[in-house]
Amino acid sequence: MAVKKPGPKAMLSEEDVALLYEVSTSIHAIRDLDEMLQSILHNIKAVFHVEGASIALHDAERSEFYFIRTVEEEKHGRYERKRQMRFPDHVGVAGWVFREKRPALIPDAAKDDRFFKGMDLREEFVTRSMICVPLLTRGGFLGVLYALNKLEGEFCERDVRLLEILSGTIAVAIENAQFCGELKRYANSLEKQNLRLRSEVQGPYKYKEIVGSSSAIRRLFLLLEKVIETDTTVLIQGETGTGKELVAKVIHHNGPRKDRPFVAENCGALAEQLLESELFGHVKGAFTGAICNKKGLFELADGGTVFLDEIGEMSPSMQVKLLRVLQEGQIRPVGGSLVRNVDLRLIAATNRDLEEEVKRRAFRKDLFYRICVFPIVVPTLRERSEDIPLLADYFLRRFVKKHKAREARFTPQALDLLSRYDWPGNVRELENEMERALTLAGGQDEIREEHLSEKVRTGAVRVPAADGMHGTLQEVTLQIEQRMILQTLRNTGGNRSQAAKLLGLTRQGLLNKIARYGIQL
Repeated sequence: MAVKKPGPKAMLSEEDVALLYEVSTSIHAIRDLDEMLQSILHNIKAVFHVEGASIALHDAERSEFYFIRTVEEEKHGRYERKRQMRFPDHVGVAGWVFREKRPALIPDAAKDDRFFKGMDLREEFVTRSMICVPLLTRGGFLGVLYALNKLEGEFCERDVRLLEILSGTIAVAIENAQFCGELKRYANSLEKQNLRLRSEVQGPYKYKEIVGSSSAIRRLFLLLEKVIETDTTVLIQGETGTGKELVAKVIHHNGPRKDRPFVAENCGALAEQLLESELFGHVKGAFTGAICNKKGLFELADGGTVFLDEIGEMSPSMQVKLLRVLQEGQIRPVGGSLVRNVDLRLIAATNRDLEEEVKRRAFRKDLFYRICVFPIVVPTLRERSEDIPLLADYFLRRFVKKHKAREARFTPQALDLLSRYDWPGNVRELENEMERALTLAGGQDEIREEHLSEKVRTGAVRVPAADGMHGTLQEVTLQIEQRMILQTLRNTGGNRSQAAKLLGLTRQGLLNKIARYGIQL
């Protein structure tokens, strides 16, 4: 085989220098790797009048090349990204350039033994001629840059020289973008780790984190006591804002895996491809911007707990992948060929009726039965309205401490409005309302009606008279409760322990209510 070598260095004209300056300036102005690659290939196609351009980076660990941006055509003002391809680093023109560390000029690909015909990534694309130059930096060999199929005339030494000079700028720009991406990922990793460590420093999540003494909350506590000490998969159901993640944290931090990581991900917050990479991790070159191997949350949580919020938003294909994790205890990173074993506890949450989703074929039946081993329904705030005063005071004290504000208390009128509001946003809405009210109070020692939002002031529900009782639903409920306590105490001859047992309360809970209502026998 006669190897065609570039001739003497072609002289550059002022027009060539201006062209190089314009292209390199536009490249260095871009920090996003994907956007930069698109700009590079667009400029090469325009400057060199070629049909296609592509970049293949070198994966030294796997002795492979991979296309981070394959042959592209401009159609209707848009770029179409073609499928990714990997190939051994000794194959084709790229393999020759890798060994020789110098450019290759191929006027006729059909007659050159170095050309590997399997490199045409699309059936409709046929490589006729090419220039392939190495991407070199001080750090070493980065990859290769192709210019494919001269549209007019043939490739010349001037084209090789220009592309060779430009390749140095491109290589440095890619290397910088990679470093920038690595730093961002490292910063994000540190941020996640910092958040986890901060939560651990604050201490384990005890039952006291779930504020309330209503019958609905007591039923929740009974369920938690049954499941906390096990490794059982839990499905937490409830409306948005009810505190599903808090319940998941209480289960983890009081269970057998409390000394291992707790990681959480919202399945509805990321696109399918990003969610898969976030959960399963990816290998270097799996997609544009995947410049290094990355562990997924399943692997990071090995030995601990993974909390998947809004699991009902997960796509069908991701449901299949999750089912494999639960059945086999194995994961395969995106773009990887090897499976890895993981040991984790899954806690899932949703605000959807998954049984209905299964009937509509929007959620896999087999996955539903895998995650719904131990279902827990978190009550809405309207189902535990008697807890509203306790929650309001809890959040108020927390925000006083957070903002270093003056201690404040609620007026009876303000507390009455809070108790009568329906709270469609549940505990989260009440929490936000308390921070807003404290801010509006502006250092005053009372939270009054005017400090509450209009929706709370005007949204309080009143009920008609019932059995001689009048007022709001909350007021009537309190009157009924007061009557029941008084009658039970009379029936037990004032025996508070016996009365508490009949009423389904703790003795201390009954004493609190006696004091609250001012009951005297």
